[in-house]
Amino acid sequence: MKAPADLILLPQWVVPVEPDGALADHAVVIQDGRILDVLPAAAAEARYDAAQTLALPGQALIPGLVNLHGHAAMSLLRGFADDRPLMTWLHEHIWPAEKKHVSEAFVRDGTLLAAAEMLAGGITTCNDMYFFPQAAGEAFLQAGMRATLGIIVLEFPSAYASDADDYLAKGLAMRDELKDEPLLSFTFAPHAPYTISDATFGRINTLAEQLSLPIHIHIHETADEVRDSLKQYGVRPLERLAGLGLLGPNFIGVHAIHMNDAEIDLLAQNGCHVAHCPTAGLKLGSGIAPVNRFMAAGVNFGFGTDGPASNNRLDLFGEMRLASLLAKGASGDAASLPAAAALKAATLDAARALNLDNRIGSIVPGKRADLVAVDLRALSSQPVFDPVSHLVYVAGRESVTHVWVDGKLKLNDRRLVDLGQNDLNIDDLNARASYWRTKLTA
Repeated sequence: MKAPADLILLPQWVVPVEPDGALADHAVVIQDGRILDVLPAAAAEARYDAAQTLALPGQALIPGLVNLHGHAAMSLLRGFADDRPLMTWLHEHIWPAEKKHVSEAFVRDGTLLAAAEMLAGGITTCNDMYFFPQAAGEAFLQAGMRATLGIIVLEFPSAYASDADDYLAKGLAMRDELKDEPLLSFTFAPHAPYTISDATFGRINTLAEQLSLPIHIHIHETADEVRDSLKQYGVRPLERLAGLGLLGPNFIGVHAIHMNDAEIDLLAQNGCHVAHCPTAGLKLGSGIAPVNRFMAAGVNFGFGTDGPASNNRLDLFGEMRLASLLAKGASGDAASLPAAAALKAATLDAARALNLDNRIGSIVPGKRADLVAVDLRALSSQPVFDPVSHLVYVAGRESVTHVWVDGKLKLNDRRLVDLGQNDLNIDDLNARASYWRTKLTA
């Protein structure tokens, strides 16, 4: 008797990430939202009685991409203040606009817009840092996307909270409210060393240890940040955080551009992770992270898009390709950050940074069925000698045809489906974006 299954997927290639490489003519079997089996196609059809079988000719099935750092609601600020250096961009444009306009409604609408963009481009999980994280969490749940929500902390007031204690209290209440949602997880998200006091860092560190949550923070993004820390504290930012006891396997440093060898060794020795955001680093003129030195030292890293206001695309295919090319160009070594390593950084390595690698990040029996089908049949993809190479250097987010999160279909033949209540559709999202554009420019 055949075993029951909900769905059998029959792509031309399965790219499991664990191990590297591609499996031709294999099937992925899904039952109750998890990967039940990965085996030759003929064996799958002989072994399983599936409610549905979907052939995906000419397509590669990959794990869902994991966006290791973003500010999803800032999709509503996309293009709002381009071509300015980071501190000018923040102090003179972004922060004043946020102070005036950010609200639960802003965050909910902006997060829905971003979630739709990410799902359509093969991103099934994101690590988010922004105000009103409960509204963001509700939006991610409505869209059916997996997300890690940051308990954001700043010392200065915003529309969301009045001071660091208020940010922490509201963030912890948000976690208590949403902690039983299977698609959601949480981090502490102090904004950056230059916006957080030593006392607040101490409290965050204690809470993170008690709750076993990662700490997700911008670090060494600009040369000015490093110089200002030396002037104010007498040490560089990472050294300050090390002295406060924050470094460890639950530490995710975002950007990590201006790092010396001793600091990279410190990250490696403490088992820290890096969210590498190559497009944002270039667009804001911040620089290029030393990825080759991360790899040589054994620092785990994944890719982040950063916010749509500083990128301006939520496109991990673009980040994979750019990161690999930058690593090669910076080192003079064409073998730096090869395609398989770039794909692993965008999937399993990013999942590992979020403590989710036992659930997602690779196509392995027992993991949740977060899966993406990528079409390699276009003329611009021919011939296909190595599908893994093509996924990084040739394919783009427009090549994504199908997306599943937890076994649920979210993109069907390039069309978003099931975006939640009231049959939310693309026209609705466009109307919401237009409403906020009018408000922001009034």
